[in-house]
Amino acid sequence: MKNIRNFCIIAHIDHGKSTLADRLLEYTKTIQVTEGQMLDDMDLERERGITIKSHAIQMEYTYQGETYILNLIDTPGHVDFSYEVSRSIAACEGALLVVDASQGVQAQTISNLYMALEHDLEIIPVMNKCDMDSAMPDEVEDEIVELLGCKPEEIIRASGKTGLGVEEILQAVIERIPHPVGDEEAPLQALIFDSVFNSFRGIIAYFKVVNGVLRKGDKVKFFNTGREYDADEIGVLKMDMIPRNELRTGDVGYIISGIKTSTEVKVGDTITHIARPCAQAIAGFEEVKPMVFAGVYPIEAEDYENLRASLEKLQLNDASLTFQPESSVALGFGFRCGFLGLLHMEIIQERLDREFNMDVITTVPNVSYLIYDKQGEVKEVHNPGGMPDPTMIDHIEEPYIRASIITTTNYIGPIMTLCLGKRGELVKQEYISGNRVEIFYDLPLGEIVIDFYDKLKSISKGYASFDYHTNGFRPSKLVKLDILLNGEPVDALSTLTHVDNSVEFGRRMCEKLKELIPRHQFDIAIQAAIGAKIIARETVKQVRKDVTAKCYGGDISRKRKLLEKQKKGKKRMKQIGNVEVPQKAFLAVLKLD
Repeated sequence: MKNIRNFCIIAHIDHGKSTLADRLLEYTKTIQVTEGQMLDDMDLERERGITIKSHAIQMEYTYQGETYILNLIDTPGHVDFSYEVSRSIAACEGALLVVDASQGVQAQTISNLYMALEHDLEIIPVMNKCDMDSAMPDEVEDEIVELLGCKPEEIIRASGKTGLGVEEILQAVIERIPHPVGDEEAPLQALIFDSVFNSFRGIIAYFKVVNGVLRKGDKVKFFNTGREYDADEIGVLKMDMIPRNELRTGDVGYIISGIKTSTEVKVGDTITHIARPCAQAIAGFEEVKPMVFAGVYPIEAEDYENLRASLEKLQLNDASLTFQPESSVALGFGFRCGFLGLLHMEIIQERLDREFNMDVITTVPNVSYLIYDKQGEVKEVHNPGGMPDPTMIDHIEEPYIRASIITTTNYIGPIMTLCLGKRGELVKQEYISGNRVEIFYDLPLGEIVIDFYDKLKSISKGYASFDYHTNGFRPSKLVKLDILLNGEPVDALSTLTHVDNSVEFGRRMCEKLKELIPRHQFDIAIQAAIGAKIIARETVKQVRKDVTAKCYGGDISRKRKLLEKQKKGKKRMKQIGNVEVPQKAFLAVLKLD
């Protein structure tokens, strides 16, 4: 056990985690690196250049005549995948904190660092991209010293591109990170930190052995679900899965036990022996808190069950996705899904399409609100369709977040204007070093759900970094904005919005829908309403045939007769006709500026 080291790489987006992982794998001769980011094996990750899933891999390294086993986990950097990071941290004893020498400490660097410190991990600071012309190693070194309180000589200067400092990193991992502690004689306790679905072998769970020994063929049970299985195959994770006969305390590996239903595997569950079970499950594993909710509906109604199966398989691989069934008047049966953010929502939509061939419609994302009625009872509402009658409501509370934005001083003005426009309250601002400042704001979560992050990036030219955590609920003046087409409400387009923004938002929505809804044989009235009060209206004009073309003269009553006949026909059509709302109309509502 003393020759095992488990560590992960944490950093802000684009600070070079995956490239550095490539160099470590190459240096320890684990694999032949043929292209960049070997661990990012999903097409989506390659295309976008981001890590979406954590990837575990085992390396062997000989140091001072002894062979060490190093289990490395490469983690995502984007705030929407921070749950992946928290799970990876739970399976490690140490972390490499990578900071880009040309960009310095950013918001995700700090939030991932705090997450690692909560789990008492040993932190090794690494300054990456030191070979770049724009690198500022001395200034960034001061920032890291101030953040960690370490000595300047403890910071390793490295480059994922050229391989500078890779040897020092491996030595530091062996010397500074403690080996796993546990009791091999104790009953088996293994923590599941990830799982993946394989259509030939069922569900494969990845775990770390905390206490005891697991052997091939053992009878095991999952502590929280109470299900029992045979360990058909166990092994370690290299680029492929490599079977082993036993895994001892401190090892990280996988187990295949022929599990077919996805609900039986919960990330954070404990594996133990049936014959000699452990007394309690491994503690300290947090439940995920979804931030953004949106309805996901199959385009064809008969695909409902397939969509459920696809979401369950996806949930295995991405435990931060939550979903429950719901139905809508306009869209039929579907699921209310919880995501960690908009990028997460986009990625899930893409993965449903690519991996499971599911075409889905996604409704406007929103957050959950607490509604207090006049009897003093509380109800949690996820979508505007579930709102009680306005006369019954005493007040509504909406979720707030504490946002921390790190930026350079040149962009403070525009960022403050943006936050105030989103009903933000300034809490404080602190200067970190030189001209970098950290601004803390209290913001309603509903305001930042749709486009806050994109706007922040564009006004700060990409220099501001943003991180947030929930900060309770506060009373707020919210109203439900309905969109009516020919007097019929379309529930997929209704939103909860603040009183001050409602009229402007309703007007913009009507204008946008007028562009997107195709012309029908009859007039379509698009109205925005709050309760019974109509606040905006646009009309999509009918497509009509010139019925009077054949009258080239004669009495006016002949023309009028034909026009009246047409009018009656249009009226009848309007009563029985229904309006098709194209999918891009739902998406356009998100992109309203």
